[in-house]
Amino acid sequence: MTLALVTGAPGWLGTRLVTALVKGLPDVPSLASPEKRRVRCLVLPGADTAALEAISRDVEIARGDLRDTASLAAFTEGAKGATLFHCAGVIHPSRGTREFTEVNVEGTRALLDAARSAGIRRVVHVSSNSPIGTNASPSDVFDESAPFHPYVGYGKSKMLAERIVGEASAKGDVETVIIRPPWFYGPGQPPRQTTFFTMIKDGKAPIVGGGENRRSMAYVDNICQGLLLCETTDAARGQTYWIADERPYTMNEIVGTVERLLETEFDMKVAHGRMRLPGIASGVAYAIDSITQSMGLYLQKIHVLSEMNKTIACTIDKARRELGYEPRVALEEGMRRSIRWLLDNGGRI
Repeated sequence: MTLALVTGAPGWLGTRLVTALVKGLPDVPSLASPEKRRVRCLVLPGADTAALEAISRDVEIARGDLRDTASLAAFTEGAKGATLFHCAGVIHPSRGTREFTEVNVEGTRALLDAARSAGIRRVVHVSSNSPIGTNASPSDVFDESAPFHPYVGYGKSKMLAERIVGEASAKGDVETVIIRPPWFYGPGQPPRQTTFFTMIKDGKAPIVGGGENRRSMAYVDNICQGLLLCETTDAARGQTYWIADERPYTMNEIVGTVERLLETEFDMKVAHGRMRLPGIASGVAYAIDSITQSMGLYLQKIHVLSEMNKTIACTIDKARRELGYEPRVALEEGMRRSIRWLLDNGGRI
C-alpha cells in the first residue's frame, strides 16, 4: 500500500485533501476511485483529530510541528518513495508576524530537509497568490511568468518558501511542484468564511470602490484535483501552477451569488444591503497594515480590508495544458455546497 504524507490537517484544505486521497473526487471521473493507500498527517499537539480519524482507518496521525525537527524526522520516517503534500502554513498569525518566518519559511526548509533525508519522491507545495501580489490593472491576469511582488508579510514569507522549494528541486534529490491557489472556499470552511456569509445576509458585506474588481477563487475540491494531478504528472516536476476556478469573479458577483442562494434556496431573510466604502479605504488600510506588520504586529481585519478593492486574477491555462486540470465546480455550486455543509453541521449564518 502506497503512502502519502500531508501537512496542514486537520485544517480546511488538509482535511479535504486527506478525504480526496482516501475516497477520491466524485466530480472528477478519473480521480473518483483511488487505489487504497495510507495517509499520514502531521498534526499539531493538542489538535482534535476526530474528523481525520473518521475518514478511514488508513489515516495515521503523527503529532508534531514544522518548528520541531525531531517531530519532522518521525513524520517522514519510512516514507521513501512517498509523496508529501505540504498544505500547512500561517495566514493570519495570532502571535505576531514572526510566525510567518517561523512556520512558512523555516518550517518549509526543515520539512524539505526531512523529506530529503527520508527519500521522499515528490513534494507538492501549496503556495498562494500573495507572493505575486495584486494585478497592475483591472484587466490584467497573472500567469506563471509573473514576477514576485509579495503582498506584505504573508506574501514575502510564501515567496521565500517558494524559493526554498525551488532550491530543493535544483539540487535534484527530491522532486517538487508548487501550486498557487487564490482565495478558496467550500465545505469545511473556518469561522471567518461564515462571518462573511453573515455579513452578506445582514446587508453589511463590504464593497470597497465599485465592486467590479475581479478575484480568482478556488473551490477546495478543485484545489485537491490540482494537487492529485501534480503528484502523478511526470512533466510537473520542477513546475509552478496557478490552480483556481475557470474564471475570476467580481466582488459584486461573489456577494450577489451568496445573497441569492441564501434567499432563494435556503429560505433566509436577506437585507439586500452593502457596506459601501470609497476605494481610498483600502489604501489607508494597506498603509496601516504595512506599518503595523513592520513592527511585528498583525491586525487581521485591517489586512483583509486592504485587499478588498484589489484585482487578484490568474489564468489556469498552464495547468490545463500540462496537468489536464479541469475545475468542475464554479462559484454558484461551490457556494451552494458551502452553505449546505455549514447548516448540516450545526452552523448558523
